[in-house]
Amino acid sequence: MRAIPNILKWKFKKLHKPNFKFTKLVERKIFYPASYEFAIQANESGKLTFKQLEACRRALRRGLGKTAKILFSVIISAPLSKKPVAVRMGKGKGAVSLWVAVIRAGKILVEVNCANSSQTYFVLQKAATKLPLKTKILSVMF
Repeated sequence: MRAIPNILKWKFKKLHKPNFKFTKLVERKIFYPASYEFAIQANESGKLTFKQLEACRRALRRGLGKTAKILFSVIISAPLSKKPVAVRMGKGKGAVSLWVAVIRAGKILVEVNCANSSQTYFVLQKAATKLPLKTKILSVMF
């Protein structure tokens, strides 16, 4: 999982709010695991926070152990700003409160390679429940 980008090099730190309603847009790059056996694919568009991805990673690590290889193909790169509670209108945009990853339908979120493939499917189902999106588990056997 890639961390928050280096915003010190950005000219403008507070970006426009991304559009999370990609009802018709679909990620068209990869619809199958690129290099590993199993993958979690997003069926709907939305946003993911670092805490949600970390909960998914922990569930995978607990179920699969240290020997399994896990690849996150999600970048947390969109800042969301929010003004404090009970502040009057005006006086500029609020501070950055949250970093999210914008997800389109069809995007591969996680790829997993494990020796015990019978257990992997059930662990991926448990990890997918940690995510707020509808997901599908893909498998490619070599």
